[in-house]
Amino acid sequence: MMRALHRWPGLLAAFLLVVLSLSGAALSLFPAAERLTSPQAAAMLSVADLAARIEAAHPQVEQIRRAPSGRITAYWFEDGAPQAAIVDPATGQDIAAADPNPSQRWLTNLHRSMLLGDGGRLAMAVGAAAMLVLTLSGAGLVARRAGGWRRWFAPLRGPLAGRLHVEIARVAVAGLLLSSATALWMTASTFDLLPDRPTSPAFLNEASGQTGASVAVIDRLKKTPVAELRSLSFPDPGDAVDVFTLKTDRGTGYLDQGTGAVLAWSDLGVWQRISETIYMLHTGQGAATLGLVLGLMALGVPAMAGTGLVLWLAGRRGRPRIRGNVAAGHAETIILVGSEGGSSWGFAATLHGALTRAGQTVHAAPMSAFDPARYRQARRILILAATYGDGDAPASARAFLDRLQTLPTAPSAPLAVLGFGDRGFAAYCAFAHAVAETAAAKGWHLLIPFDTVDRQSPQDFARWGRALGRAMGIDLVLEHQSVPPAALSLTLLSRRDYGADVQAPTTILRFALPEIALWRRLAGHGFGRFRAGDLIGIVPEGSAAPRFYSLASGLRDSFIEIVVKKHPGGLCSSQLFGLEPGDTVSAFLRHNLGFYPGRGHTPLILIGAGTGIGPLAGFVRANTRRRPIHLFFGMRHPTSDFLYDAELADWQRQGHLRHLATACSRGRMPRYVQDALREEAAEITRLITRGARIMVCGGRDMAAGVSAALTDILAPAGLTPALLKAQGRYVEDVY
Repeated sequence: MMRALHRWPGLLAAFLLVVLSLSGAALSLFPAAERLTSPQAAAMLSVADLAARIEAAHPQVEQIRRAPSGRITAYWFEDGAPQAAIVDPATGQDIAAADPNPSQRWLTNLHRSMLLGDGGRLAMAVGAAAMLVLTLSGAGLVARRAGGWRRWFAPLRGPLAGRLHVEIARVAVAGLLLSSATALWMTASTFDLLPDRPTSPAFLNEASGQTGASVAVIDRLKKTPVAELRSLSFPDPGDAVDVFTLKTDRGTGYLDQGTGAVLAWSDLGVWQRISETIYMLHTGQGAATLGLVLGLMALGVPAMAGTGLVLWLAGRRGRPRIRGNVAAGHAETIILVGSEGGSSWGFAATLHGALTRAGQTVHAAPMSAFDPARYRQARRILILAATYGDGDAPASARAFLDRLQTLPTAPSAPLAVLGFGDRGFAAYCAFAHAVAETAAAKGWHLLIPFDTVDRQSPQDFARWGRALGRAMGIDLVLEHQSVPPAALSLTLLSRRDYGADVQAPTTILRFALPEIALWRRLAGHGFGRFRAGDLIGIVPEGSAAPRFYSLASGLRDSFIEIVVKKHPGGLCSSQLFGLEPGDTVSAFLRHNLGFYPGRGHTPLILIGAGTGIGPLAGFVRANTRRRPIHLFFGMRHPTSDFLYDAELADWQRQGHLRHLATACSRGRMPRYVQDALREEAAEITRLITRGARIMVCGGRDMAAGVSAALTDILAPAGLTPALLKAQGRYVEDVY
């Protein structure tokens, strides 16, 4: 167990760990260099004396900052232009420009976020977590190999790569443990997961209204040594109520600019002190020697990554994804799989096993690995392809069509294409159809006609297998048994019914959050971490194929909520409609990464109709930071199916929702949600030209109407939905 815990984080996060370690090692040099090149203030020099010297040199000084290295930087205005310089604390005179080091800034951004913003920060946090797991598990393995913790430095025997791996770990483990743990703390602080944000001190006294006090005589500045200074901001002499702002290692205060009296003071809180200590330990800012030591230890990561990879390859006893998988160059039958959730691989394994038992040599691989030059002995190529979203390629088939189209000639081995999908969707097996059509256009000979499997039907698969067997001249029996996804039991808490008056029965079902194991919460597996917009899968009784519903809640809401419309003859929706509070249903979670609102404060334009309001309502509910959200919601009649009507009103009052526009398709003046968009064309154009993001959820006909309306609305601005999609600013979740 410990070996697996050590092996897989290292293999999966190797690149991140190497980037983290090398950039961290490089960054460790800057604090030491800054310390060596910066003149240090005398031990007894006060902030009052320092400020007076700098003010004499720069009468319009606005701020003085002291870095942890002791470097003093002054900021002032000269001829209306902002200026900055590093100053000598002994004289107050400029000694160097204060321009930021571009190399240091680039390395810092690389180390923090891979130059990718908040998403990169999370990726690097994953890397830091992997390093923490590696360090702890590695320490346990070293102790086990050495014969106990007391024999930590006992001599080793064995292959060179193994000895180097352990010897480096012995020296570097403490530094890597400190670096990874402090990195995770800093990530939590960055995303406001810790109560360590500074608070502004409350004013104890009112400003005197006087101005002109000399910084040299202000008592608080005279009593504060420069060694404790972080920054001193000067007041506007033309504003009698403006104040000096003093920030030190002890806290923050405001000083009257006329009398020097302390108007307010706030000491650093315990959480702030802890976070600042951790920042110092991680960056070396204020502890340059420690930074150099940690940087040196970080260089051990690439070395251990290399030796670890050598050890893994040397000890690896290859077990292919499918048992008995023959190398591509020696196989008579090539099976290429395009799968998003993994179910198509189960069918591929069944096919692989049946062909192998029939005496065939078979190679199975993802469609993304398509390479005809490797299939030297192939007599046939079989493609099993699912479809993602609205006709897109699934995860394991990306770039397949591009690669096929660039081939000079089609492969000589005949082709069979089998599509997997759900006939309830308009884009049923659309990607598999595209594969078959592209192959035909390329002149690729078909072994058997194109066929499909509806809702993972074992009967459809067996029927296709019989046709394949006849074409191959063998008796091929495909008996596939679907492996049900790991599901948890959800208990219904409440339901709210709508739509009966307009013959569109709809309900909002709220389930209790299931008991989640601690490791699942930490790893974010299943219901251990989810957000509005993710999908919940429910396998109805009498069917092996799951039905998916968009979540209207996130983990922080402490419940699971979906919106369900009852379809005539619908197996799953009918069963869900039959639930009463206290009843249970089995469900599993699937993350829907392409339909999250993302972080930031740019406006959101949410557009939905009917049950499409579900995830959009979840986005609004979670908008505690009051991001500007404009919601356009289409319904049949406001008295019958105005879903979330009370909540939307509350969210508007709370600032979660900036604007709500509704459209009713029944009544005296029927209109649709695209009509509501056209009525506010000017505002929509203004929002989009300022960076707004559009998210659409609902039926395909509605989504098509919305796209057409936005095409007309945005044309004068030179924008189109297609362009916004390419920029990642227009996303859809349609059904």
